[in-house]
Amino acid sequence: MDKVQAFGKNFTYGHAKSSASAASFTPFATRTQQYVKEQFGQAEEKVGLSINAGSSTELPPDYVELEKRVDALKQVHQKMLQVTSQYSNEGYDYPPNIRESFGDLGRTISEKAQLLSSASTPAEAQAALTAPPSAKPQPKTFSHAIARASLNSSSLLQQQHPGAGEDPLATALEKYALASEKVGEARLAQDAAIQGRFLAGWSTTLNTNLMFATRARKSVENSRLLLDAAKARSKPGQGGAGWTLPGQASAGRKEGHEDDSGGPISEEARVEVEQAEDEFVGQTEEAVSVMKNVLDTPEPLRNLADLVAAQLEYHKRAYEILSELAPVIDGLQVEQEASYRKSRDGA
Repeated sequence: MDKVQAFGKNFTYGHAKSSASAASFTPFATRTQQYVKEQFGQAEEKVGLSINAGSSTELPPDYVELEKRVDALKQVHQKMLQVTSQYSNEGYDYPPNIRESFGDLGRTISEKAQLLSSASTPAEAQAALTAPPSAKPQPKTFSHAIARASLNSSSLLQQQHPGAGEDPLATALEKYALASEKVGEARLAQDAAIQGRFLAGWSTTLNTNLMFATRARKSVENSRLLLDAAKARSKPGQGGAGWTLPGQASAGRKEGHEDDSGGPISEEARVEVEQAEDEFVGQTEEAVSVMKNVLDTPEPLRNLADLVAAQLEYHKRAYEILSELAPVIDGLQVEQEASYRKSRDGA
């Protein structure tokens, strides 16, 4: 305990040096001294030394339960945001093993397809796939990458078979490219909706609402330390044992502000303790109100519903696009197979 006493002497010296500065510093010094005493007491308890178990004011069980629930809610927000924040990264599903040039990203698939349809020479076809200098780079998503690869493959097949009619595979790849671009655009729309409705909402809850709860709990802890320090000062040599909040039982004494020997405490000490008790109760009630508001607000669940709705809309749109494409690809495949069998039979 010599360390704790020495810690207190440092603040006493500071008070003698400058009374005005020390007066404003006293609450912090008092809380710090009480915190050090409690931590030192916990260390003594771990090594089996005798300590005064009643020196710290206990928080109401309901309050402690609220703290646990708020901590759990905070962890939930942190875990979910750690993963879903990827929706803010356009290329979260972009293949890391491919390399696309500025020319590859310069035009949309629809623009390239339109230019390719009017190209009459390989040079014109190549120019259609090359971006103009002022072009805005296209999105880097998996679906857009598939679209660009499919269209480039379609163009390559057509260039190698000029004047031989349409290549079924080239035609299918072009249609797949156009569909994949639409799926990519639907994914970007999903991401934008999730950023605006889910990520923004959960980030606000984490960085604002839960932060308010943390500050309120800190105020409770500070007022508790000040209360325990006031109790300790009211009983020289006793360490503040036996003090409780109004209405709480206290082992070893009857209700009333008396020291451990049964004698009354000074009026000044009584007033100081009662004021500290009032402050502690007020801060606790305020923290309970803030924590209940955080726990009861419907915003997190509403935001989660928006996340699911955005995902559903994306997958629904992707299903519709691919549902339209599948019969077309199947038709091309059937025609090619029939042509292939006919050529084999004729041979």
